[in-house]
Amino acid sequence: FVPYLSYPAWTLNMAAIKRRIMRFPLILLLLVAALTKLETARADGIDRENDDEISQHDDEDEDVNFPIIRQPDPASFPTLATPSRTGNKPPPLSQEKLAQFRADREKKMVEALKRKGVPDNKIRDRRDGKILLPNPDRKKKIPLRKKIKARARGYNRVKREGGLAGVLFPGVSPEEYEEDEEIPLWVDLVESEKAQVPYRFYDLPVCEGPSAQKTAKYRKNLGAKLAGHNTQPSPYEVFVKRDMFCTVLCTVTATPREMRKMMKLVERRYRVNISVDSLPVLLKNSELKYAVRGYPVGFKAPPSHFGLGEGTNTYFLYNHVRFVISYRESPEFNGVRIVGFEAIPVSIRHDVTKDSVNTCNAITPVENNIHTLLPITSSRDPTEITYSYEVEWVERPDVFWSNRWDVYMVGAPNDKVHTFAILNGLLVLFVLTISVAIIMVRTLRKDILQYNELELEEGMEETGWKLLHGDVFRPPKHFPKILCVAVGTGMQIFATFVLVILASICGFISTMDKGQTLTSIIVLYIASGGVAGYTSARLSKFMDDSDWKRNTMLTATAFPGVLVAMFMMLNIFLKFEKAATGVGFFTIVLMFLLWVCISTPLVFLGAYFGYKADKISIPVKTKQVERAIPDEGILLIRAPYSMLICGFLSFGSSMLEILIILNALWLHHIYYIMGFLLIVVFVLAATCAEVSTVVTYLQLCSQNHRWWWNSFWNGASVGIYLMLYSFWFGSSKLQLIGFLPILTYTTYMVMMSLTLGLFCGSMGFLSSMYFTIKVYGAVKCD
Repeated sequence: FVPYLSYPAWTLNMAAIKRRIMRFPLILLLLVAALTKLETARADGIDRENDDEISQHDDEDEDVNFPIIRQPDPASFPTLATPSRTGNKPPPLSQEKLAQFRADREKKMVEALKRKGVPDNKIRDRRDGKILLPNPDRKKKIPLRKKIKARARGYNRVKREGGLAGVLFPGVSPEEYEEDEEIPLWVDLVESEKAQVPYRFYDLPVCEGPSAQKTAKYRKNLGAKLAGHNTQPSPYEVFVKRDMFCTVLCTVTATPREMRKMMKLVERRYRVNISVDSLPVLLKNSELKYAVRGYPVGFKAPPSHFGLGEGTNTYFLYNHVRFVISYRESPEFNGVRIVGFEAIPVSIRHDVTKDSVNTCNAITPVENNIHTLLPITSSRDPTEITYSYEVEWVERPDVFWSNRWDVYMVGAPNDKVHTFAILNGLLVLFVLTISVAIIMVRTLRKDILQYNELELEEGMEETGWKLLHGDVFRPPKHFPKILCVAVGTGMQIFATFVLVILASICGFISTMDKGQTLTSIIVLYIASGGVAGYTSARLSKFMDDSDWKRNTMLTATAFPGVLVAMFMMLNIFLKFEKAATGVGFFTIVLMFLLWVCISTPLVFLGAYFGYKADKISIPVKTKQVERAIPDEGILLIRAPYSMLICGFLSFGSSMLEILIILNALWLHHIYYIMGFLLIVVFVLAATCAEVSTVVTYLQLCSQNHRWWWNSFWNGASVGIYLMLYSFWFGSSKLQLIGFLPILTYTTYMVMMSLTLGLFCGSMGFLSSMYFTIKVYGAVKCD
């Protein structure tokens, strides 16, 4: 409705305005429905683009009854009743049926290759699509280093032939493994929800893994380095479809200091994250009805638990892991596809002799027993820990490869929750839009008719907001340069939000890739430096600020400098604690070079075009003498009361989606529906703009022309509400333990609140400025 205010009063058609306003929520609802349908189809069919054989079985696929993923209180306690090793296995096939099955499968694959025009002499050695016939002359024993390099070449082939989807989205292109082929298990961080300070797996007293010369590491991006992710090969050796009974890895001598550290990890419920074929390990318990990612380091039991008496050790270590790998075979493809990965941790005090380990063999089952638990002692003598593992392969023909992530997504909010969150924000926006349209348009129409069409009687003075036409565009007296910098930074943040979300929707960014989203945010924020420089320069020129160099330098360094200072202070504590998130010197140098060599020149480039552009024109002239502000007025439109009201309405429109995002950040949930997030960002921006515009109008009606900083703080108060909301989230959901976890959580939430506050504040300021220019341009002032 604001563009109509620039027209003469006799052209103001209230019926036309109302019709256009009523179309706005309808368009938003249609947009939400379209994006909801698109995101649902993308979430359901993301695995079908490069997997033709899976699409043939979509109608035959049955739902798998998985438990709900949650964080239970007794999650760290061991399961005394260990599942049977052969309970889930189908009866073995006879040799005749197995040979017939393999012959039929090879015959079908040969026919498929011939139909595609593959020569007969290349059928056995050429990979075409996803079919690869085994060559009997080829040696099956291949070093792990060559296997990893072969997987990398396979990813490059998928990128060339099938597009970026096979690389950007884990799991789009299935991997087939041959029987007895060695597959690597990858270890990542050891982390906890109660202590947001992760550690590296090999920093603990565990067995050493393959060296860097024998195998390759995952390539880490900038975001993975900042987040501490360092995926490395595990010390476990796993071969396809080869069941392994209890196998001893090594015996480690742990110092008393390391044992105290392990006791602290058990106390704070740390979990070990291991993955195979890009599938995280899962800990399930059918009796307690829960399933969580990662298996615990150990467990803590009260003195009376399991019949233990007073004074006994209450901390126990899981030194044995039983891996249960589910796979699926089908005549439609060659080899084995992994569809599940579970772990059953066991605490056992191994009976180690000079020649053997009596408690780790193919005869004696390894299970949690009250009398053989391995305690974590706090003695001054070194402690020997014997690590072992076993592997079980279970065929699951009812679980298709395209649905293997279903168990991980059960606990995450589904499309209905996101839709409800968006509808909640749209409802707030709709009510606010209708209120603004009914109240402000009618009031402004009446005021404009009075000022333009009715002749003032002799001696009648101007009243209302028109009385401030000579002072409304007077630059703020306090910190005008900081206001320009804050608004420019907020617009840069808004551009970064939109670019990151659009890149995720288009498939260029995968939220499943650890650190890739953080890297994209940093890179796109640096690339959006020109937006900040341009906006800050236009406002600085509008306020007649002659010191353009200082303004541009502050725009380039103020907000990044505050974030870097906070991060460096936190990094000192993290490095002292030897946490995985402690950033090294070269990473800091890289961030500094990106800041100085790329971000700052882009800000100066945008400022150059901003100062070169024409000055923002205003419809009235500013008087030389400033008008006094009366003390009387509505109390609720004054700061800080107006901040409380505006922040509450704006934060309420996106509170549900913010809760989902916090769960994804701190509780390690999977967040992948980025189309909904884009709608929430625009709803939040529109809500901040409308609320700030209303309060600015009421402030002008009370003859207060100092609306500049008030309009910014009315929108920026959303960041204050986010900080208050984070206190509740940390105390109720996380229940942090220790000084460093609380410091880490508080530091990052302050960064997030400051970022959101700048974004919302810039939306509120720019909308109020646009509204003020249009309103005073629609009246005739002397």
